[in-house]
Amino acid sequence: MRRRVITGAVVTATGLAFLTVVPGSAVAEPGNAVDYTVVAADGASAAEASAAIKAAGGTIVTGNDSVGVYRVTSKDTKFTAKAIKSGALIGASERRAIGQAPNGLEKVEKTGHSGKGSSAKGPKLDPLDDKLWGLKQIRADKARKIESGERGVTVGILDTGLDASNPDLAPHFSTKLSRNFAPDITDIDGPCEVASCLDPVGTDDGGHGTHVAGTVGAAANGTGISGVAPDVTLVELKAGQDSGYFFLDPVVNGLTHAADVGIDVVNMSFYVDPWLYNCTSNPADSAEDQAEQRAIIAGMKRALNYAHRKGVTLVGALGNNHEDLGKPRTDISSPDYGADPYERPIDNSSCWDLPVEGPHVIGVSSVGPSGKKADFSNYGLEQISVAAPGGYARDGFGTPTYNTPGNRILSSYPLNVLIEEELVDAAGNILPAGEGLVFKDCTKAGKCGYYTYLQGTSMASPHAAGVAALIVSRYGKTDWRRGGITLDPNVVEKQLYKSAAEQACPTPRLVSYANEGRPAEFDALCEGSKQFNGFYGYGIVDAYAAVGGR
Repeated sequence: MRRRVITGAVVTATGLAFLTVVPGSAVAEPGNAVDYTVVAADGASAAEASAAIKAAGGTIVTGNDSVGVYRVTSKDTKFTAKAIKSGALIGASERRAIGQAPNGLEKVEKTGHSGKGSSAKGPKLDPLDDKLWGLKQIRADKARKIESGERGVTVGILDTGLDASNPDLAPHFSTKLSRNFAPDITDIDGPCEVASCLDPVGTDDGGHGTHVAGTVGAAANGTGISGVAPDVTLVELKAGQDSGYFFLDPVVNGLTHAADVGIDVVNMSFYVDPWLYNCTSNPADSAEDQAEQRAIIAGMKRALNYAHRKGVTLVGALGNNHEDLGKPRTDISSPDYGADPYERPIDNSSCWDLPVEGPHVIGVSSVGPSGKKADFSNYGLEQISVAAPGGYARDGFGTPTYNTPGNRILSSYPLNVLIEEELVDAAGNILPAGEGLVFKDCTKAGKCGYYTYLQGTSMASPHAAGVAALIVSRYGKTDWRRGGITLDPNVVEKQLYKSAAEQACPTPRLVSYANEGRPAEFDALCEGSKQFNGFYGYGIVDAYAAVGGR
């Protein structure tokens, strides 16, 4: 069971999974060493946290003192309970996989039809760019007349990996800065591909990260596609398992690494499991589950604050649960591992969807080719920042384009994953099942790249991250202590909002997706003004305006 992907109009397990404590887990038996993620209490020093972990019966394997998150092993079956009682620790979570994320991305449907960088002299389009309606919607093609991105600007892809063998990603990929923080776990990822179980950087056995990376910065080099910022440097921050699950310690370590090495922008197209919302003290949850959620909240907030403080612009997907994040529905999907889900009324003032509801994160909703909010996209005045093309297959109801792959986002994808999904054969030929869904383009030297359609706010976020990278390229200052060009993330955020193309709420404001086959639960009320509203935030990102165009 390496990857839970079903081709069709379904949600796949490419959200975020977390390390969870499972009461009565068969793993936590006497004599068995179990891995945990432990979060220190606010104000606790590294020495105090270390002493508390030792007193609870644990041994620190690795530690991230910057944010107080530790990987710990223990044979004590009561370690979790002891850790929770310690005044120096918020809680401990068992390091193992959990279930499918309900607001992941939507895959393709087989039944559809089908000024400073090297491009600064003018808009250079690649062979498949005619299929990138999102590139044109945000005027990224036109922005290249002014700014195509600087090599000294780095964008971290905090995701499942990055296939650097793709000829669109190889030219500007930084092996030096890239890291893999998520070793394979055989019970969810299948057999390890390498003896160490730590896949080399520049690989991606999940696919999601490679797709995100192509939208951000695929090179404008005459092959395949080009990204929003085709001349920036791409950095792999692998925090997700091959199977699409994520754990707290890789995510936190990825964020702090980005901060420490001077990454300018980080894209986060995931959310934290096993709880759709992490609450401080939801009365529907047990005391142990409450402690776990408080640990998740603390660990993520610290990591996000740390990255922002050190100059990282943080961009995140708003989520695909088709709800107003400021008025959350009752959660019926959590926990998604270890016990059956149960109804959890959500108090908006004490519950967070992380990382997008965390500090300093630019939240991005998804729109389709027409500019309509995608039916699956989360929204709401409280957390939205901007909108961006994320794909919406059911856009264009009543027209020939309705429910076709072209309404989604085309981007780079690993050959090995396409072979596993039986869309391409072992020789690299597109199979009948992949016709109209998968594209192959080769360089004159015979190096081939592969591309496919996906949709979700996961695809919208990298459009915004790419524009943020252009802003840093255009207005940033050289700072070799940070590895190149830098710009205060508050300034980047302000320019991103200021330059976005304002979009008024639709009329009527209450939008029904009944024609598209969605139940009333998908009905969405757009609140706010043209200047700022719950569907579009400050507007749809505009790359051309962001770098000084009009």
